[in-house]
Amino acid sequence: MKEQTPLSERIITRSIQVAGYSSIVFVLLILSFLIREGAPAFFEVPLKELTAIRWYPIENYFGILPLILGSLIVTIGAALIAIPAGVGTAIFISEVAPQWLKEILKPLVEVLAGFPSVMLGFLGILIVSPSLRKLLELPTGLTALTGALLLAGIAIPTIVSISEDAMNTVPRSYREAGWAVGATRWQTIWGVTLPAARSGVLMAIILGVGRSIGETMTVMMVTGNAPVLPLKWNSLFSPVRTMTATIASEMGEVATGSTHYHVLFLIGIILFLISLAVNITASAIVLRHPKRAERILS
Repeated sequence: MKEQTPLSERIITRSIQVAGYSSIVFVLLILSFLIREGAPAFFEVPLKELTAIRWYPIENYFGILPLILGSLIVTIGAALIAIPAGVGTAIFISEVAPQWLKEILKPLVEVLAGFPSVMLGFLGILIVSPSLRKLLELPTGLTALTGALLLAGIAIPTIVSISEDAMNTVPRSYREAGWAVGATRWQTIWGVTLPAARSGVLMAIILGVGRSIGETMTVMMVTGNAPVLPLKWNSLFSPVRTMTATIASEMGEVATGSTHYHVLFLIGIILFLISLAVNITASAIVLRHPKRAERILS
């Protein structure tokens, strides 16, 4: 006779299922709202004007290309700084630092991960921006480089925390096998530990960069908010404007139902799709089998 599942377990199971399905429903509702408010932009503004290089809604210029490229240059700059710094710090905490230092650094990283972005932007205005202006002799310190540095500061704790956890899950026997064949500590880290934790490290990088893409307050405060096309070699040292900063700074003053209103929601749809792509990529990496060090050791 089949044993009946206890009522408490069935309630917990159903609650988890409802929570999971509700998350999907909420995401679909958000997407449908964005589409409802943003889709009219395609009918009110020609596609040629939407992909133009000038954003000046007061005179009906709705070129979103400078905003997209501004977001990309800041995010790519942050990724180039955050990935090596974050992964390197995670390696140090997991593989090199003594136990007493790990107990200090790990909680510190967790605290930095929860640091308010508006406070980071405030520190950027007071310290980072003037320092870069003097050091590089720039007309202004509110540039894409300043935004990239601060976004890197936001992404690094996420990358460090998840990467360090991933490397801690690698069995010690993998490292001992590397040492047994004569590998040095660095060779073991590079050739055994990192490949074995590759899925977790890649997920950490994607989530860290994904957080940088959606950051608003920091970039709005330190990038100068100039909607210019960043195509020159020195664009990193010039003011730019990101998509998130545009929505945050203009949505409160725009007339509901206007063309400007619909275009801002169109920008929100683009951000939503980018975030969705990042999360799908991270999920695909997590679902892959992470332990590949056996091939290296064999």
